[in-house]
Amino acid sequence: MVSVVKDQAFVTLATNDVYCQGALVLCQSLRHHKTTRQIVALFTPQVSSNMRRALERLFDEVVEVNVLDSGDSAHLALLSRPELGVTFTKIHCWCLTQYSKCVFMDADTLVCNNIDDLFEREELSAAPDPGWPDCFNSGVFVYRPSLETYNQLLKFATENGSFDGGDQGLLNSFFSDWSTADIYKHLPFIYNLSAIAIYSYLPAFKQFGSSLKVFHFLGPTKPWHHKYDAQTKGVIQENMSPSDSLFIDFLNLWWDIYATCIWPLLVEYKAADTKMIEYQMPEAGDLQVKMRRQEETVAHEKPIKPAEILETQGHPQSTEKREKITAGPSMSSKRETEMMPSDTPGPSISPPHQEDVAASFADLSLEVEPTQSEKERRRWEEGNADYLGKDAFVNIQRKLDRFLK
Repeated sequence: MVSVVKDQAFVTLATNDVYCQGALVLCQSLRHHKTTRQIVALFTPQVSSNMRRALERLFDEVVEVNVLDSGDSAHLALLSRPELGVTFTKIHCWCLTQYSKCVFMDADTLVCNNIDDLFEREELSAAPDPGWPDCFNSGVFVYRPSLETYNQLLKFATENGSFDGGDQGLLNSFFSDWSTADIYKHLPFIYNLSAIAIYSYLPAFKQFGSSLKVFHFLGPTKPWHHKYDAQTKGVIQENMSPSDSLFIDFLNLWWDIYATCIWPLLVEYKAADTKMIEYQMPEAGDLQVKMRRQEETVAHEKPIKPAEILETQGHPQSTEKREKITAGPSMSSKRETEMMPSDTPGPSISPPHQEDVAASFADLSLEVEPTQSEKERRRWEEGNADYLGKDAFVNIQRKLDRFLK
């Protein structure tokens, strides 16, 4: 029997229903690779009640955080720096002082191998950012929860802000000696491999990619932006950019977990009953994400037991009652459930009426109308820059001069 380490945890953050889906897939990928640590989800009031129930089902602990409406020091800091609201939400992870050490992971990451060895590292351990390797990428990092550190971060953010407007700029400024003090705090790139790095240095990916631990869907295009064909069990590659096609295997892996484990859970909680959900992606400017789902009720005799989900991943059922900490009203209690057998390998969970679920899932599509900046970025990635016109060196030089001034 595998012993569970109760005072260490993987932590992620879901700020809305869209990112909840990423958080749920991340959680399931950790379970699939038999983590012995707790898995915790921070979520904001923007997350719907049905999604909260789904988080509650899979995670060991769920914690509601809301810096904008709280009466603590974060609220006071926001009076001076309101633009740092999302950043302040993320650094709430330092408040989980019931744990001695944690690994924070963005909701758009995917675990490909067991990463429990990260808990051997110290704060602040992280992998280099592909855009500027002297900075670390804050999508995956090892830290020690501490209210003292939390308050120091708030004070630092209020006085200095963030050089990139987000948590990564703040954390790199606060842990400013990361690049020089201790090489052991530099995580190998395989613990936070981004899609950007694949097409910028493809030979290295071919050489070292087989050792990959964590894939990070960094950038504006996320797995849920792609269309998935439930019949072929693969992402539809029509109109896919060459850069996206390089990591198609990771997209298919993400969608495989979503289709077999997460979608049936969302159907059960009726989180997928609306025909259209519109959400403004914060990091994609005017990018509009429209999710179409067939309005269909799938009859379930009994839903799936959380304990039985863990047993399918090789986890013993805990005899202790799971706890959750929320700042809002208590969530509805879990119902007794039953899991149907499955002959599909891996983390597959087959609910009753699987054909109905598959039919409903087949109509799931996430349509994205790319912004002008996104079209330009893809043109550059595909080697089709307008070198004699808009993208000429003299024009780029002018932009750099304006920025530096």
